[in-house]
Amino acid sequence: MMQFEHIVNTVTAITQEVCQTMLGMEVEVGTAYVDRNPPGPSHGIISLIGLAGAWMGTGSLCCSEEAACRLSSRFLMADFAEVNEDVLDAMAELTNMIIGNFKTAAEEHLGPLGLSIPTVIYGMSFFARSAGKEEWLIVPFGFEGHTLDVRLCLTPNRGLSHLVAPAQAQAAR
Repeated sequence: MMQFEHIVNTVTAITQEVCQTMLGMEVEVGTAYVDRNPPGPSHGIISLIGLAGAWMGTGSLCCSEEAACRLSSRFLMADFAEVNEDVLDAMAELTNMIIGNFKTAAEEHLGPLGLSIPTVIYGMSFFARSAGKEEWLIVPFGFEGHTLDVRLCLTPNRGLSHLVAPAQAQAAR
């Protein structure tokens, strides 16, 4: 299993690279943490991608409506004052880039992983949770007065433990 610090460093490098390359902007990294509490009501945008293999879970990007519009404006080089289909599509694509690149980097430690297509949720008061293990690693990024959280929830896939290297399988038990 990848260690906390290694995951944070990987997510940080990937997110900074995507923001720099695709959005032409720098982001400031906040203090990463693990959240073990059930999520409360949220508002704004959450974009989710499932990961599956010897390890399984979810990767997501979470931000306010205003932050999503700003990110999408930079990504699509257009001005978005409110959330629409283009903003939702842009957030899905940014999630695909960040979590997809994380998946590729994580495969070295976790074995082959599959990636689902992104699902984007936008609303004023909603709950989003993963069944089973509720432990999310959250890496916050600041930009232009806004925050973008990159979140990961990973757990061993007990049904596919034979795909994990013996040392990793033993550590997961």
